[in-house]
Parts: sequence; C-alpha cells; structure tokens
Amino acid sequence: MVFNHIPVMPDEVISSLDIKPEGIYIDCTVGGGGHSRLIAEKLNPEAGGRLIGIDQDESALAAASQKLSDYNAAVTLVHRNFSELGCVVPELGIKYADGILIDLGVSSYQLDTPERGFSYMHDAPLDMRMDKTSELSAYDIVNGWSEADLARILFEYGEERFSKKIAAEIVKRRQEAPVKTTSELVRICRDVIPTKLAATGGNPAKRTFQAIRIAVNKELDVIEPAIDAAIDVLSPGGRLSVITFHSLEDRIVKKCFTGYASGCTCPPDFPVCVCGHKKKVRLLTKKPIVPSEEELRINSRSHSAKLRTVVKL
Repeated sequence: MVFNHIPVMPDEVISSLDIKPEGIYIDCTVGGGGHSRLIAEKLNPEAGGRLIGIDQDESALAAASQKLSDYNAAVTLVHRNFSELGCVVPELGIKYADGILIDLGVSSYQLDTPERGFSYMHDAPLDMRMDKTSELSAYDIVNGWSEADLARILFEYGEERFSKKIAAEIVKRRQEAPVKTTSELVRICRDVIPTKLAATGGNPAKRTFQAIRIAVNKELDVIEPAIDAAIDVLSPGGRLSVITFHSLEDRIVKKCFTGYASGCTCPPDFPVCVCGHKKKVRLLTKKPIVPSEEELRINSRSHSAKLRTVVKL
C-alpha cells in the first residue's frame, strides 16, 4: 500500500522550527516523511545541514526513505522509538540539534492499512502495534487483561463513560471465544453503548480503540522522557515543536513545557533560592497553534491537532 500522508499544519510547523540551512534537525516521528521533506528542502548539506528521521514503524521508514530519496546527502533514518532520542543522538556523533519535531499519535498510513488493526472502519486482526516487533498487541490486552485493568484504560485513555460496561462485556465474550478481530470489538461497543448516544457521538468504538492503542504502544508513557531528552539535546536558541491529537497528550506536553519554562519554585518568603530550579526554555506561544479553517476543510484528520513550541535558553 502507498503511504499516503498529509502532514498537519505544514507551514506552521516549518515556521515554528525556524530552519537554518546549515542546521541539524530531528524529526522524531518521521512517518511518511511529509514534515521531514519540508525540512530537508531548506537544508544545505554542503554547509552541514542534516536531518535525522526517527520512527519505530519500519514500514514508515521504508516509505520515508522513498519520499526523501532526493535528499539522501542530508538525511539519516533510524529505527527507534523517539523516547530513545538521548541515545540516538550520540550514536550518530551529534552533540546538539537546532530543532526537533515530535508529531504524536497514529499515522494516516497505520489507520488506512487494514491489516495493522488500528481502525474500527476495517475488519482485521486485533494488533495496533506501531512497532511490529513489539510483543504486546491489542489481542493480548483484550483477551488477557483483567476486567478492572480494561475498565481503567478505557476510562483513563479513552475517556469512555461506559468503560466498566464495555470491559465487562469483553470479559463475557472472551469466555466463550477469544475476541480476535476489530469488527468483533466494534460489535461489543455497539451492543453496550445506548443507541441514542451512539448515533450522536460518532463511531461507538472510537474511544475504546484509542484507549487500547495507547496502552499497546505506551504512548503517554514516552512523552515526558522524550521531551526531557529533546531539551537536553537542543543547542541554545534551538526549538522543540510538538504536535498532539488529543487532550491527554496535550496536557502532558503543556505541563512539561510549563515546568521547563518556570524559574525558582521556592516559596516567596524564602530569602534565597534553595530549589536550584532554573528556566531552560521560553514558551514561543502561550496558547497552542491549531489548524486553519482551510486546513480543516481539506484534511479532516487535522481537527484535533495542536502545536506547541519552546525555545532553548
């Protein structure tokens, strides 16, 4: 299948990174190479310009390799999770980066490839692994986790109000036979969620699929370590831009950025600072950038996207 991906907020992302032709940039979630290509176009490899593309999905890297083939002199692709950024950079002999992009969430390719099991729109085996070499799959969670743990992730990661009922129904069904496919999981959600609510809230399985996907890929667990590593890697004046696609991700990114942008945290009545906390970044924008009306019209998957950027001090 052709990796067809429209990068979200392309102009805004490139502007936020303030790309210098001789700079070193890292796309931590290279995907199909949409944002990476826009970055590579602005680099001058003869002057030292370089792009590092990281992704845990080997299919994405293969697609990115094709899309970036015109810029081979400037591009290095790495098969790793972006949370390992702190290890990847020294392994490549790089000391600092001038800009880093992290585009969170599932890619269009993963959603549109039925056999990957990400989408509730296609019948496929339950999988949802972004890294196909990972051991844990959606099948393992749905058929192996306790009712309490299932209810917990559906509520915490999917913000599903019927989390307990869906978890109970999953356990009931799997006692008869394993829940093997995406369509079986969709049917469970449809059977549990009241018809009136299902008709007004989009696909009734949407929140359940989001929650299980997040759990399979440990998506929320890796955000803070990745931001910590990215800020350490940035050179003074370098920029970190992060795109989120739901409130859980954005909440973590906002908290991390605010923490790094804050100075002393000692009580006001302390005569001297004892916490030693110093500002490491400056918030480029206090509120996140969101897609324009025009982009929302032509790219439906950009609807929940938010872009936040900080500058290293």
